[in-house]
Amino acid sequence: MSSRVLPIDVVRVPPGLEPLRAEVRTFLDSEIRRGAFTPQCDSWLTGWDEPFSRRLAEHGWIGMTIPRRYGGQGRTVLDRQVVLEELLAVGAPVAAHWIADRQTAPSLLRYGSEQQRAEFLPEIAAGRCYFAIGMSEPDSGSDLASVRTRAVRVAGGWRLTGTKVWTSGAHRAQWFFVLARSAPDTGDRHAGLSQFIVNLRAEGVTVRPIRLLTGEHEFNEVQLDGVFVPDRYVLGEIGSGWGQVTSELGYERSGPERLLTTFPLLAALVSEVRRRADRDPAAVAEIGALTSRLLTLRQLSLSVAGMLAAGKPADVAAALVKDLGTRFEQEVAERARMLADEMPDPDAAPGTFTSHLVRGLLHSPGYTLRGGTNEVLRGVVAKALERA
Repeated sequence: MSSRVLPIDVVRVPPGLEPLRAEVRTFLDSEIRRGAFTPQCDSWLTGWDEPFSRRLAEHGWIGMTIPRRYGGQGRTVLDRQVVLEELLAVGAPVAAHWIADRQTAPSLLRYGSEQQRAEFLPEIAAGRCYFAIGMSEPDSGSDLASVRTRAVRVAGGWRLTGTKVWTSGAHRAQWFFVLARSAPDTGDRHAGLSQFIVNLRAEGVTVRPIRLLTGEHEFNEVQLDGVFVPDRYVLGEIGSGWGQVTSELGYERSGPERLLTTFPLLAALVSEVRRRADRDPAAVAEIGALTSRLLTLRQLSLSVAGMLAAGKPADVAAALVKDLGTRFEQEVAERARMLADEMPDPDAAPGTFTSHLVRGLLHSPGYTLRGGTNEVLRGVVAKALERA
């Protein structure tokens, strides 16, 4: 049997970025001490704090890779990766700007018109413009090629009709990218798809909540009932939606949020185990195993970031990051539960080990679902290996 490997370049963070890391840590320590936020797991999804996003933008930590002519910082993906790691490590409330900074901005830079870039990119970099994602649909699961939302040509634009689901932050965001079928199905499911920039406050848009196990409202169902989208808000080329959306998924699936969602819990677990290290060597070994896996996953995420920055196809490698990383996040929660000296208490004080444990466990089922189910992503990787 021949071995097959995915072509992934090794990328490392240069020592010259350590001052940036120290600067971000100092800022976050100050924010926590003054009570601006309480660290929590899954903060990139549930920690919506617009003033905090604007404070990050004032430091130049949003839109870091956006060119300066569009209001960004023109810095490298590794600069941005350093900032993201520090934000996620302390569970900072970054949900408001996360999607816009992570994948909307790169998509606009690659496929957007000059008018679209000028309208949205400066506002994204300023931490004032928030986007959601309009990909998944009811009964479609992670099979994006089966979308049934329709885009019909009308005078001056398009009318969109259909339903999107699992749309994070749609009840707060101003805009979202919608993948829709703009031409009749000809048998090629990847043909006839297009992307549109849709105002979530437009007439015909209805947002309904889908609540988490904790009762929190972060996910939504978004109904589009003949929503008019002017031609200037077509993203890229009509009919090129499949290629555009798969490149966007490279950003969505490969970032450090796919392995650091439960890092506040892991850090708290280390502190808990340290207190009994001399009498519980097995727990120390568990921590060592988790830490070594995390370091490996971090390297993989960094390498995919480098591929994306170089314009290389990264959808398969990103699927691998998402699969391995989110399973690791779930395992952190489960190992913490097994090693805990106390039962999870939903009423525990925020920011404590127990509160991190409760949140990590209750949010755990979603880690491997959002961004594409891991079962589907393994199929993506398997097909790529078969072709290699």
